[in-house]
Amino acid sequence: MTEAAVAGPVLPEPHPALRTKLVELTGVRYPIVQTGMGWVAGPRLVAATANAGGLGILASATMTFEELRAAVADVKERTTAPFGVNMRTDVADAADRVAFLVEAGVKVASFAQAPRPETVTALRDAGVVVMPTIGARRHAEKVADWGVHAVIAQGAEGGGHTGPVPTTLLLPSVVEAVGDRVAVIGAGGFSSGQGLVAALAYGAAGIAMGTRFLLTQESRVPDEVKKVYLGTNVTGTVVTTSVDGAPQRVIRTDLVDHLEGSGRLGALPRAARNALAFRRETHTSMAALLKEGRAMKEGNELSWAQVVMAANAPMMTRAALVEGRTDVGILPTGQVVGVIEELPTVAELIARIVTEANATLDRLGA
Repeated sequence: MTEAAVAGPVLPEPHPALRTKLVELTGVRYPIVQTGMGWVAGPRLVAATANAGGLGILASATMTFEELRAAVADVKERTTAPFGVNMRTDVADAADRVAFLVEAGVKVASFAQAPRPETVTALRDAGVVVMPTIGARRHAEKVADWGVHAVIAQGAEGGGHTGPVPTTLLLPSVVEAVGDRVAVIGAGGFSSGQGLVAALAYGAAGIAMGTRFLLTQESRVPDEVKKVYLGTNVTGTVVTTSVDGAPQRVIRTDLVDHLEGSGRLGALPRAARNALAFRRETHTSMAALLKEGRAMKEGNELSWAQVVMAANAPMMTRAALVEGRTDVGILPTGQVVGVIEELPTVAELIARIVTEANATLDRLGA
């Protein structure tokens, strides 16, 4: 039986204000995006989001090419609704992955970093919606000039790698800069229908959520790890550079405190071991590893030490979110974790958000 055939909450009729540019671009029912969280956003979560009317994004950065092919096929077995795939542009087989997305008829390609201009052109010409995540107004302007269809503007409240500007300042600034050309989706701090309406008030075309979808029944994160998230308050997170050299918001744990106190000299050997382990996990050869590292270094103006550190985060995230080893792994999260208290199904979550948004819009209109 497909996911679409499983009974769930009745999909509420959206208020006319919820029929935004994002909805028109992607063909989804509601302007709600489930982000492509590494090790979290697998076929079950993506399909559940799609069947509930949102835009589910499959996380492929932690997959081999063959795993990506299998995961897309799995999603298609579970839903006929539009969905997306999150990609990296600094991998050796990036062109093959782009070609596969086009061949498979994937509706949206999202990126955690700016895609290359030629990648944007290739996807656009093939009818794929291009949607990178940005953390600064100037980044939004750059990718808009390249021809992307949409941007996810993630404020400092967001989980994982994040910038310093809060959503309430970043979102209206990005809308002002590029909102006439692209659909702007707000991310960082959203979990409710009231938040969705607030984003619309800033001029956004919808919201994207990671932590809120991580804490659903369809998320493949181990239950014991979800309990750690549910027990975290709004002051229980920290933005640290000790994992991979870039600012990343995670739950503050004893491990994170230890990493912050160990310094760069202690971090580099561990990062090097994790980099090699990540490549083994994704079946990448040493030659490809060096080629990818060189491309990352040149494309992002990183030192070799930063390149090594950049491969550290995936394995530490995997240890916690896949293996349940919170003693040696990190727990990426948004600050919104502090207001989440339960684990609904994805269908229940999206129906509730839309119902709340409808009620809020009706109240404001009255």
